[in-house]
Amino acid sequence: MKRILPLIAGSTMLLLAGCMVGPKYTRPPAVTAPIFKEAPTDQYGWRPGQPNDAVLRTNWWQMYQDPQLNVLEAQVNGANQTLKIAEANFRSARAAIGLARSKEAPTVGTGVNVSTIRESADEPYFLTNLANNGGGDFTLPIDMNYEIDLWGRIRRGVTFAREQAQASDATMESVRLSLHAELATDYFGLRSADGQEKLLDETIKAYQDALQLTQDRFNGGLAVSSDVTQAEAQLDQARVQRTDEEVQRTQFEHGIAILIGKPPAAVTIPRKPIDVQAPEMPTIPGMVPSALLERRPDIAAAERRMAAANEQIGIARAAYYPTLSLSGLAGMEGTSALNWFTWPSRFWAVGPTFSETLFDGGRRRATTERARAEYDASVATYRQTTLQAFQQVEDNLAALRIIDTEEEQQHRATAASLKSLDVFQARYAGGVDLYLEVVTSQTTALSNQRNDIELMLRQLDASVLLIKALGGGWNSQQLPKL
Repeated sequence: MKRILPLIAGSTMLLLAGCMVGPKYTRPPAVTAPIFKEAPTDQYGWRPGQPNDAVLRTNWWQMYQDPQLNVLEAQVNGANQTLKIAEANFRSARAAIGLARSKEAPTVGTGVNVSTIRESADEPYFLTNLANNGGGDFTLPIDMNYEIDLWGRIRRGVTFAREQAQASDATMESVRLSLHAELATDYFGLRSADGQEKLLDETIKAYQDALQLTQDRFNGGLAVSSDVTQAEAQLDQARVQRTDEEVQRTQFEHGIAILIGKPPAAVTIPRKPIDVQAPEMPTIPGMVPSALLERRPDIAAAERRMAAANEQIGIARAAYYPTLSLSGLAGMEGTSALNWFTWPSRFWAVGPTFSETLFDGGRRRATTERARAEYDASVATYRQTTLQAFQQVEDNLAALRIIDTEEEQQHRATAASLKSLDVFQARYAGGVDLYLEVVTSQTTALSNQRNDIELMLRQLDASVLLIKALGGGWNSQQLPKL
């Protein structure tokens, strides 16, 4: 019977150690749709994915086939300080896993104590015949404490830390995706400014020629002074617009410098005007809407935080149950260095401790309610993040579709305005029309040409934002197995 009792006790301990209180995590369903409202077509850079497609590549910016953009994007990962912050946060979250796992093992400590003690013969209630001239106390204890995880509190703590670390990793990837997208939009903004500067330089040259013609006509008595002042005003206005574009370009260049971790003074990007006659839109492979749940790092981060919040409920519930700890103490204690490590100097003590909170004023109930509320909030955050992802995809699909139509309309308007300008310039040179007609047609033509460049930029930006909305080539399978 004496042999059976320890076996029964041990078996009971193992069974209790396998208990886990609190809800088991299952991912709540997200609001999704079978298809996108904006049905993709080839005409604005989208096509259905095929089995052999690589889908979106991790280095998605290479689809734009711009060597300068590739060089700049390659510098983000190693130099951007915002990304370094996110990476450090991930390492901190990963280290928290080790902290949580340490609670699964016993805590063992020691401390050497060497002292000489003499009891006072005059202390109260002390027998004077026991007084002596002092004695040594040499102690080397080793103490151990181990909490048996009866209700899964420690195991849930490890799972919580692991899921938080995975969420931190997904957040880091979301930051990485946002930074690469921001650099791409800044780069296209810079190239758009280059295109605007080139257009305005050509316009200024044309306006100078027009002013010279007007002055010649005025000197020959064929034009009035107001024609000259109108031409001068038109020329100065174009120069002002040119200067303003230089400010815009400088700001884009400075923004790119910060994104690649360099001071603005260290970065100079060669001018490369955007070409509205040679579209640079990449072909973006399509996907079914539900794939967004796996392809968006921010959705993955929200889902992992939701799972971590679920573990907190179990941890709060475990506080209602008693805890069991095993404590042990062993070591050597002697009166001198000579007998310190002899066999009679050994001592030890071992035993279990059960503890249970009998009254806490509602603290455990409040903690559990708070954990449930935080879990509900995390579920709503996950679903809201998913809805926003669908909105971003739909928004940019719609933008690409609408801008494509708008570009065709704008190209026709630009062609018509340039033709009208040629007609009015010829009529003015022939003395048929006033110079005011030339000024009006110049303003209209320049405005349409600038709109061409602006629409090209909007289309490129929409394509970048669409790639970002689709996850940029990331997949939740890339989450670390911690």
